[in-house]
Amino acid sequence: MDWLPDLTQSDKPRYLAIADRIAADIAAGALAAGERLPPQRRLAEALAVDFTTVARGYVEAQRRGLVESRVGQGTFVKAVPVKAAAPDKRSIPGPPVPELVDLSMTLPPEPDDPALVARLRQGMVEVAERLVSLLRYQPLGGSPADKAAAALWLGRRGLTPAPEQLFVVPGANAALLAILSSLAKPGDAVLCEALTYPGIRSICAQLGLPLTGLTMDRDGLDPAAFAEACARLKPKALYLNPVLQNPTTITMPERRRGEIAGIARRHGVAIIEDDAYGFVPMTAPAPFAALAPDLTWHIAGLSKCLGAGLRLAYVVVPDLRSGWPFAAALRASSIMASPLTAALATRWIEDGSADALLAFIRTETAARQRLAAEILPTRLCRTDPLSFNLWLELPPPWTRAAFTGQMQATGIGIVASDAFATKGPAPEAARICLGGPIGRKALGDVLAFMAHALEQAPEASVRAL
Repeated sequence: MDWLPDLTQSDKPRYLAIADRIAADIAAGALAAGERLPPQRRLAEALAVDFTTVARGYVEAQRRGLVESRVGQGTFVKAVPVKAAAPDKRSIPGPPVPELVDLSMTLPPEPDDPALVARLRQGMVEVAERLVSLLRYQPLGGSPADKAAAALWLGRRGLTPAPEQLFVVPGANAALLAILSSLAKPGDAVLCEALTYPGIRSICAQLGLPLTGLTMDRDGLDPAAFAEACARLKPKALYLNPVLQNPTTITMPERRRGEIAGIARRHGVAIIEDDAYGFVPMTAPAPFAALAPDLTWHIAGLSKCLGAGLRLAYVVVPDLRSGWPFAAALRASSIMASPLTAALATRWIEDGSADALLAFIRTETAARQRLAAEILPTRLCRTDPLSFNLWLELPPPWTRAAFTGQMQATGIGIVASDAFATKGPAPEAARICLGGPIGRKALGDVLAFMAHALEQAPEASVRAL
């Protein structure tokens, strides 16, 4: 119970150092068979580490056969420690197991350039000068200044909406909820791609809207499948993420967009265009809102091109009449976007900080994609040079459950294809994100660990962990 390991002499991750110390102290006689180890929380406090670090250390020691866990009693040194503590001769050498890393969220790389960060902070200082007025309620859909900045930003995608068609809303999910609430009633069909953003699945489930995924090819949604579903299901809306699609990273070419828009017009189907990544490429095909403005609800979120903490999106509705029920649904669910974050986004757009941040994100994303291409087998990866994630198609005998399970067991968070699948069985694949707070060096270590695991059979990789 009083055992306190010295971890200062190890350069391994701390949870591995804990397991190594257990093995060494057993061999030295400092820990006896049957002796109870300190409770995990108590040891975490004594070592000044996270509880999860100690928990993983105990799990690793148990995997090596050094200790056993007894429900309701604690963790005890096993009765035959010497044999169990011997190294596993079958273990396959490979890269070191990384510390806890979350690669499950599609986030842009975080800025680390001091000059850029200082510039972004200055924008907050200037917004704070109007702090008192920004604590008040603002007009639904945004102030005139915020709408003007939104129009300026959307102009980069070739869109010139009238002020009454433009809404500033608290994020893309709030926009999707309000759009679908105004377009459909429970039981109405909604269409999407076979692999799609999990958020649309959750929102449709909440609203009681059956969501049907349609076949895709290398250009995105299959027009023939869309036409057939329109005739059979009489859908109210089609949801698309046409630039750097989540999770496949496909960008739908303009020719395909024209085909889809033509089918939607013939069948009277609204298009919900989630343009979350539309600003990331230097050039992207014209949005549906430019090709078919009378059909399209365009959502330009700032989470992916600037930062998720803004929780802000600009919505363009097809016409004035469409805006009325949308505004009512928006008012019922969220009242307004935060005036503080809206003012900050407006300031960054007006003074060029948003463009500077976006330029950094593009450069860093391209560098991370090059790093991934050097480490992971390219034949298994579907990606784009400016995508925040890659789609890893797993080689047999790996399954998505086995691979994501092995990664999670070592503290690496990725997302199995089940989260995105809406049509038939999910493919043996996983989404791996490259952005967020992780640095390039740590990202390279994690990707090297994944590449090593992919070279082994699942059972061999288990032994190597």
